Amino acid sequence: MANEAYFDCALPIGNGQTISQPYMVAIMTELLKLTGKETVLEIGTGSGYQAAILCELAKHVISLERIPDLADHARRLLVELGYKNFEVMVADGTQGWKEKALYDRILVTAAAEKIPQPLIDQLKEGGRLIIPLGQPDLQILTIVEKIQGKIVTQQSIGCVFVPLISET
Repeated sequence: MANEAYFDCALPIGNGQTISQPYMVAIMTELLKLTGKETVLEIGTGSGYQAAILCELAKHVISLERIPDLADHARRLLVELGYKNFEVMVADGTQGWKEKALYDRILVTAAAEKIPQPLIDQLKEGGRLIIPLGQPDLQILTIVEKIQGKIVTQQSIGCVFVPLISET
């Protein structure tokens, strides 16, 4: 599929998963409003492409992947590329990663019908969470902010992502 790598479309990466189209990765990254000082929790490591971009723009990235083969491959690739400001963990992304919470930013790269409560709980005051919300065939990229302890949401654009799967 190397000849398709420069197309602006989602591509399969194995294990029933896809890499997001580059345009969508750019939009989601922009919506995070990173300054370089943030700790980012990424849900859905996949190939590691989004994690590599986050490593360039954030202080530290913790990326969760539920499929061990994908997590191992992404971890090795990020090391080969010279990144040091990341951790890739095999975990249920719907539960977040309590051990390093609270997070300045959370990016979910799979679709959910509603925002998992653990992710809201692990978001810092003033933090931003980006998540595709909706039905399996169409979601809306949603911006979530925690402002004075309250959750404020704003819709961005339509999108289609693989489903966010809970292990519980």
